[in-house]
Amino acid sequence: MFIPVEATPPSFKDFTLILPAVAVGNVAQLAVDLIVSTLRMTRVGFMHTDCLVPMVGPSPYATSAKTAGELHTTAEVYADAEKKLAVLQIRSPIIHSRSRKFRKVLVSWIKASGFAQTVVLSSSHAYQRDDQQLKGTPLRYLVTPAMQKASGTALTELGWMEMEKVSAFPGLVDTSAEPRLSVPGGGITKGLFSDSCQEELCLAVVLVFCSEGDNVPDAFTLVNHLNDWLLLVDNDKRGPQKWKVPSSWTLLFGNSHPPSIF
Repeated sequence: MFIPVEATPPSFKDFTLILPAVAVGNVAQLAVDLIVSTLRMTRVGFMHTDCLVPMVGPSPYATSAKTAGELHTTAEVYADAEKKLAVLQIRSPIIHSRSRKFRKVLVSWIKASGFAQTVVLSSSHAYQRDDQQLKGTPLRYLVTPAMQKASGTALTELGWMEMEKVSAFPGLVDTSAEPRLSVPGGGITKGLFSDSCQEELCLAVVLVFCSEGDNVPDAFTLVNHLNDWLLLVDNDKRGPQKWKVPSSWTLLFGNSHPPSIF
């Protein structure tokens, strides 16, 4: 359930929604952090659900002592009215037994809010790619039939590579088995994509193949790729310089070693 910050709920009609799938390396969440921080997006509400592990903490985007004292929760919605852009940031894992329920909550909210299109950022295990997925860039996309009609040609013109379907039985030659969509390590990505196809939502998935570790470079790769399509920031600047890294990233790997050990 969406709970607005202000008494008057914001209107998301014809907005683009960006949300992360909690997936390998937390790449999508890091990419969303960069978008919210760079665009200085305003927090407009929360998603109240029992499908996520409860969590509360200080502001991840603090720029002063005042904002550092704000409390933030597991799922929050940010908006930029000028760009007609909304972002749902998810900061904790989805409870496995409630993932289907959470997908239904998301689909219901997306439909009720009147978003023009939804973009799911995600990631997938690099070590589980098949031979055809080793070719070219590690970035892939998926679009629902509704999104194909609206923006499919734009993605093709950008030279993006669509996510390949893989053998149902890797390593075995079985011509009778239909290839299937597989997003290992992608969390709810595949399920949410399938639900969106059934509900005729205008939705795209943009993902990167990666491995666990320091996934900051993967986040920059993913958000730059997305920016080629949505033009969130000026593309004349290249590299990390055009994105504002949030203050919370200084704690990605915990505190530094205590000097006393030496």
